[in-house]
Amino acid sequence: MGTGVRASRPARWLVLEFWAIGSAVAADAAHTYPTMAAIVEYRVATHSEEIALARSAAPASISDNATVMTLGSQGYEQAVTGKNEFVCLVMRSWAADFPDAEFWNPKIRAPICLNPMAVRSVLPGYQKRTTWVLAGVSKSEMLARTKTALAAKTLALPEPGAMGYMMSKRGFLTDTAGHWHPHLMIFLPRTENAAWGANLAGSPIVGAQSDPEPVTTFFIPVTHWSDGTVAIVEKH
Repeated sequence: MGTGVRASRPARWLVLEFWAIGSAVAADAAHTYPTMAAIVEYRVATHSEEIALARSAAPASISDNATVMTLGSQGYEQAVTGKNEFVCLVMRSWAADFPDAEFWNPKIRAPICLNPMAVRSVLPGYQKRTTWVLAGVSKSEMLARTKTALAAKTLALPEPGAMGYMMSKRGFLTDTAGHWHPHLMIFLPRTENAAWGANLAGSPIVGAQSDPEPVTTFFIPVTHWSDGTVAIVEKH
């Protein structure tokens, strides 16, 4: 893993923080998306293509037996019923932290396969935000609703063991990072990066703190893409 990979800008919401890893701050106009694009720009061309892209997040031994969800008119819908309690889907840009410059980037396609614990405790928050987006709720209102849910303690925190596979070479995670590296994601209630030795020289683990959600995501790069081909992890 070389000298490790470091995060270079503030944490994004939950699972999509990895977009920022190893990239510069998107400060110029080319990397700024101030408003939501037409919803058609966030859709995958065909239903079957979105299913295949979602499954590319994890090795076939996992994803072939997983439930697959695709983006519908009001939220994510179950497209394939699985057998192993994993759920695979393609996340969009609005999973990022609210201030992120690419929050509305319509090119983002982030395939992920979540294990049962993450399905129960991580996925619902993203699904709720997606329903808000598709209903036309503004970003400022979504932030206010999130803070209200946190204050009311109705927003679930990650269960012990919650994790996800993000090993697709076909994803597009940010304008600057492309598909980044294949990696595993571990979700925890707010945890100090130092507890895992994350973000230190020589450490293969990257830690990211979400805001306003009290959630920490640890990213562990792996050596192969989901199709078995070798991935080169560059030093940063």
